[in-house]
Amino acid sequence: MKTTTIAVRTGGQETVHDITRACEQFAREAAAGGDGLLHVFVPHATAGLALIELGAGSDHDLLSVLAELLPATETWRHAHGARGHGRSHVLPAFIPPYATLPVVNGRLALGTWQSVTVVDLNVDNPDRQVRLSFLG
Repeated sequence: MKTTTIAVRTGGQETVHDITRACEQFAREAAAGGDGLLHVFVPHATAGLALIELGAGSDHDLLSVLAELLPATETWRHAHGARGHGRSHVLPAFIPPYATLPVVNGRLALGTWQSVTVVDLNVDNPDRQVRLSFLG
């Protein structure tokens, strides 16, 4: 297995952050033209990974749905940091912190409109790490 960690800066706002290019580059180098699986993991208790279309408004729609489902209110028992911080700890139950993607001939086998993204509602922690692991 080959593995690396990439740094992702999500900033101080709720975001759907595209990491597709970093995943593609690592998969291409690690696979060396072969087939396998790319496992993507966010080792944080307050972020998740989603495969979603970007650039057509779906990312904003996702954040809107999450705001309705997990409102940034003072009602969360896990209550430190920014208002509604507890909801960030519930996020991974809905958007898991991992994804496993097929690699065929050294390329990610994503659908036409799929992008690999970090979903982050935690405005208190703008710096994230993402572990990429390739198993050929």
